[in-house]
Amino acid sequence: MKWVLTALLMFALVAACQRPGDTTPDVVHHQRHEFTPTVFYNEFSATTPPALRVEPGDTIRTKTIDAAGTDYEGVTRGKAGNPQTGPFYVVGAAPGDTLAVHITRLRLNRGWAISTDTLSSLVTTPDLAARMTSLGQIVRWRLDMSRGLAVREGGTAGLSEYSVPLNPMLGCIALAPPAGAPAPDTGNIGPWGGNLDFNEIVEGATVFLPVNVPGGLLYFGDAHAAQGDGEPSGNGLETSMDVEVQVDVLSTSIPAPRIESATHVMAMGLSSSLDDAIRKATTNMIDWLMAKYELTFPEVSQVIGTSAEYRVSVVVGRNAGIVIKVHKDRLRGLKPRK
Repeated sequence: MKWVLTALLMFALVAACQRPGDTTPDVVHHQRHEFTPTVFYNEFSATTPPALRVEPGDTIRTKTIDAAGTDYEGVTRGKAGNPQTGPFYVVGAAPGDTLAVHITRLRLNRGWAISTDTLSSLVTTPDLAARMTSLGQIVRWRLDMSRGLAVREGGTAGLSEYSVPLNPMLGCIALAPPAGAPAPDTGNIGPWGGNLDFNEIVEGATVFLPVNVPGGLLYFGDAHAAQGDGEPSGNGLETSMDVEVQVDVLSTSIPAPRIESATHVMAMGLSSSLDDAIRKATTNMIDWLMAKYELTFPEVSQVIGTSAEYRVSVVVGRNAGIVIKVHKDRLRGLKPRK
């Protein structure tokens, strides 16, 4: 009789996994894709053939090369200017949806990085710019994984004891812009994402991007071992990276990139000026909070007025970005929308 009991138990387990009317178990098997890129792209285009098709819930494990086009072995594999890995077509993603990109793993895969000794025009006065001389040199850094530090190679006297904590991040993450629009280069930003250079796009964060074309077409690259707020020198510590992301499709629409970490919700504002960027970021956050919680405008203004944290995300070339953050602890007393 033992085999009879076993059979009955197996039948019950299968039945429990079925919806009414189904004849097969309701089991979803998400895949892990090991993808080795051979071609890298210097624009976010809606017409680039997908490198890989994945399903919502799938994981992609791959590599990026640095902003100069150099891989983990020091071999030039792409054209300088933030060459991107991808694009990845997410089955079922349609214009008007949101793609959630969960950054599950970022690992430095070589022992060095490069930067420059420049400063962005967006952070310098004309007087300061006139006084700065001998700028524009490439700087090389040694990445000490065991100590979690970056150290200047051949540093001058003033930097002989200077070190930077490692904080691996993705400088670029984007979907394709709308079909028919000009394909922006990978130094650009927009509602679709791009060269965001926000140093909280790290392992454990989720980036939300608005879908403009079928499949979304996800690009990422421009990995940094560390970077100051805004990337004021025009560079992070540029390096190559092993990257793992999981993708999901949400049937909701957002106006611009949003980010969620273990502690905060964050909304981005992207423009050519910080004045306009802070307005866009604040509007983005207000729309997010009002969609998620039962708040009136007077109520949401009080949340922003008491809980907002602002960060400069990017000040490079013509790119200006502001991120508004709200700690999740501040949201616990709000009533979610049904």
